[in-house]
Amino acid sequence: MGRHDSSDDYGRRDGSPNRRRRRRRGGAAVGLLVLAAVIVLALGAGGWVLLSGGEGCRGAAIPVQVAASPDIAPALTSAATAFNSEQHRIDGQCVEASVRPVDSATVAYSVTGSGPTLGDLDPDVWVPDSSLWAEYASSAAASDQPVSLTGTSLASTPLVLASASADDELFAEPSWELLLLDPTAPAPPYSVQLLEPTRYSAGVATLTMIRRGIGDTPDADSRLTAAIRSLQQSVAANEEAARGLLSAEDGDTLMVLPEQLVWQHNQDAERTARALYPREGTVLLDYPYTVVTDDSVRQRAAEEFRRSLAAGAADRHIQADGFRRPDGSAGSALAEAEGFRAEPPEQLPAPGSDTFGEVTQAWNRLKLGTRMLTLIDVSGSMLETIPGSEITRIQATVAAAQEGLELFPDDSEIGTWTFSVRLNNQLDYQEISPLVPLSQQTEGGGTARDELLAALNSIQVDPDGDTGLYDSILAGFREVSRGYQPDKINTVLIFTDGVNEDDDSISLEDLVATLENEFDPERPVSIIAIAFGPDTDAAPLREITTATNGATYTTEDPSEIGAIFLDSIALRICAPNCTPRDGD
Repeated sequence: MGRHDSSDDYGRRDGSPNRRRRRRRGGAAVGLLVLAAVIVLALGAGGWVLLSGGEGCRGAAIPVQVAASPDIAPALTSAATAFNSEQHRIDGQCVEASVRPVDSATVAYSVTGSGPTLGDLDPDVWVPDSSLWAEYASSAAASDQPVSLTGTSLASTPLVLASASADDELFAEPSWELLLLDPTAPAPPYSVQLLEPTRYSAGVATLTMIRRGIGDTPDADSRLTAAIRSLQQSVAANEEAARGLLSAEDGDTLMVLPEQLVWQHNQDAERTARALYPREGTVLLDYPYTVVTDDSVRQRAAEEFRRSLAAGAADRHIQADGFRRPDGSAGSALAEAEGFRAEPPEQLPAPGSDTFGEVTQAWNRLKLGTRMLTLIDVSGSMLETIPGSEITRIQATVAAAQEGLELFPDDSEIGTWTFSVRLNNQLDYQEISPLVPLSQQTEGGGTARDELLAALNSIQVDPDGDTGLYDSILAGFREVSRGYQPDKINTVLIFTDGVNEDDDSISLEDLVATLENEFDPERPVSIIAIAFGPDTDAAPLREITTATNGATYTTEDPSEIGAIFLDSIALRICAPNCTPRDGD
């Protein structure tokens, strides 16, 4: 029985003898009855003060509000209930922990003010699914916003390749290379889906593994661009949507998911999924205990709760929910008979905050809508054949434009002009397809995409035509600028094999000065030039594109136009604040 603060009837606190005279027996009996009644009343009112191992709590409890990743929140809620019943105290006041499930991204964006959040958040402790979020928040938060990583990991779960495919041979050798889809190659017999990378660690890790797989090659940006553009057509907005994709029976889907989510999916799914462990190793989500309050009392209370969790208070609940221990070892819930591995998988370096910023910026930039006007040179030299082939320059250009068109979703706005000299009465340029959404219905019953493809196939070269480059560029730039749309990347893309041959056009000096004057960094319209063939002079084009934070790409082999076109799209990764670059 615990002690209480009142004086002992049979001795003083200072140890001096009690000098009261003895009561009669009847009085003693009455006193015992009164004491019993007090005990009963105390128990009825929550008499833990008398029965607990301590002196009880004084005043109001000190709250510790925990925002936890929704997957681990149930286990931490159970641990918090047990913790509260133990009456942990700070200066005599009890500490009372409460847990709220909140997506890691929501807290990160709330702490840093760098993205969308849902509701008001003011936690004392944050347990995201990965240190990635905590490190990002720590690096991006304001100086008066503490984000203290305590070094305590509460659980772990590896990222795995997940599939519900019934074809055992399809993913017989799991590897991150399965994610490296080449949009120019035949489609594999499976589709790759990913969780939204701006909100889920598994999505960020997917892009990171793709980026690592590509390596530091000259075409790294263009390959990353191709992969991202492909994946953006197949995104699961949340984990519930991911589970729905695994359950679908209309195709074989491969996803990067936390092992724990696969375990959770299999608890009640009619179509269970397999956890495939990549041979190269994987990344562990580590659920770091992170303090985000600047209140010194609550910091001490948060530390009290952390010590309890670090001592194993939540381990039983956490492992029962399909998580691993912080060192990667598995509990009994992850049974090998159900396809899980007991031994920890080889651990790869987790994405850092720099990598997070790089891949999410690339994702967001490429996710922005497209508004692009393409200018195609139809001067006489475009009829010349590519050395060693029977393909003409214009045929190579049209093929590149058609292949590139496949990279753009239907909400993209893409128009096309051709240009030569006085092609359209006194104008050097002529519209062959309007700058409208590709999904827009046309009078013929098709779509603008269909119309653009048909227009590209019907392009005619003027055999005697010269190259009216400068007037066409300025007119195209002004056309895109007039209809500027802030939710899209606004671009002028030029394909040419020559130099300006219109003696009556604006001069290079005046063109560059005009572009510099009219270019608005708040409403950026960038010019990208793809120049090819031996007659090209790249120097003037570099001056023109530099004036708009664009780029010039050159090649003597027009068959490379397709790869260059993809690389030019990769320029969007840094838009609208690109460092002017030369792409050759």
